[in-house]
Amino acid sequence: MLKDWHGWVGSFTGVVMLTVAVLPLAALAVWVLARRRGGTGAGPAWRAALAEVGIVYGTVPWVWMIMLPGSRAGAVPGRVSLVPMQDLLTIIADGPVRATGQIVGNLLVFAALGFFAPMRFASLTSVPRVLALAAGCSVLVEAAQFALRLDRVSSVDDVLLNAAGAGLAALASRRWWRTTAEVPSDRPVPVPVPRG
Repeated sequence: MLKDWHGWVGSFTGVVMLTVAVLPLAALAVWVLARRRGGTGAGPAWRAALAEVGIVYGTVPWVWMIMLPGSRAGAVPGRVSLVPMQDLLTIIADGPVRATGQIVGNLLVFAALGFFAPMRFASLTSVPRVLALAAGCSVLVEAAQFALRLDRVSSVDDVLLNAAGAGLAALASRRWWRTTAEVPSDRPVPVPVPRG
């Protein structure tokens, strides 16, 4: 029983299958959040709800996958690569298939954050801010990989690729970025009471 459970939460395939299975719940969460804010059309309440759920739904599975322990987790000390491009060149030397998977995977880790955060938070409506946010989140993940001794390499190249993916995704969503005039709230809009 425990081994079956580990297959779901402790493997790449299991994480992907759970992510697909949870998609209807994510759609329901968007609907509930938007309705709670009084959204009736495709306005700011719906966009904010989609952005909030999109950030979580599009980021958590990737972070979950890169935090999965390797085969020698706990038995080997954490490894660090602080020289830019060194880890990436090693991966490229291992072959094009592995290199493509590693590069694309690292670009996608915080892509949902980069795509949706400017749609939700006016303070993040610039590519440099999105890059800084993604790089900060990536540094935290890499530090956790090292501290938890997950048999993974904590690499500056991963941070650079994670941030680049978020930046590219932010550029892709630029037309939907939120303006400061659009402030969705979880509270009902107060209705003025006429004096008389």
